[in-house]
Amino acid sequence: MATTDRQATTLALAHALSAAERGLAVIPLSRTKLPALRSPHRNDPTAPVCHGECGRFGHGVYDASTDPRRIRELFAAAPWATGYGIACGLPPHHLIGIDLDTKSGTDSSAALRELALRHLFTIPATVVVLTPSGGRHLWLTGPPDVAVPNSAGRLAPGIDVRGAGGYLVGPGSRTDHGVYGTAPGTAHLAPAPCPPALLRLLLPPPRPPHRTAGPSTAGHGQGLVQFVLAAHEGQRNTRLFWAACRAYENGLGPELVPDLIEAARGTGLSEREARATIASAARLTQQRQ
Repeated sequence: MATTDRQATTLALAHALSAAERGLAVIPLSRTKLPALRSPHRNDPTAPVCHGECGRFGHGVYDASTDPRRIRELFAAAPWATGYGIACGLPPHHLIGIDLDTKSGTDSSAALRELALRHLFTIPATVVVLTPSGGRHLWLTGPPDVAVPNSAGRLAPGIDVRGAGGYLVGPGSRTDHGVYGTAPGTAHLAPAPCPPALLRLLLPPPRPPHRTAGPSTAGHGQGLVQFVLAAHEGQRNTRLFWAACRAYENGLGPELVPDLIEAARGTGLSEREARATIASAARLTQQRQ
């Protein structure tokens, strides 16, 4: 490993340990901003859903920890890591990340100001992380009993949301595009509570009552939906495809499609992408039968 990479890994670990002292659960990230440790189940598509119960590393945000010993073990297992991710939605902060992107060609900051004016809320003083591309991550906290879903562009063009099952790139991380850093004057702040009016916008609309199903069938279907909701960037299509295959194999396909699509949209996929992935899963399972 090059000296600069070793230095980046050492710095990333130091920043991760500092974040953990503030109650933020962390995981090592590669230069691509993806989890540095790959899933130990990646070569077994039939493996049951595992959130780390197997005892091995490689489960994305489910590896996240505030325990210094475990964090050191994670980084020791990924000596190529040059950054760290901060898991959202976990106690004590129940972090929500508002990602104001600049790559879409839209003015995401203006879009957020317009939302604030329209819905009568103010973004409080909080931690702000500057991205190498010129974007900003606003750190907010949510109620412990509310799970904010991940989304991309649903709130407004250029605004992504990181919630339960998602993570934010921590300040001090080095990526292929540069270094993430805390905006001047915000490093000493604690993440501020999310304004209630904004929180309502971040939550999906309540689902209308529909179909009844046996308890075992309904439970399995909701487990597949939760599996999709827990996806982060880089595994959204894979998780959706796997869940759709299991749904069709168990006779739940047609009735679970709306929930799977809604879950996929919550992770940032478009409805068109979600429907195409589910259709592929349906064709595959029909060929096997």
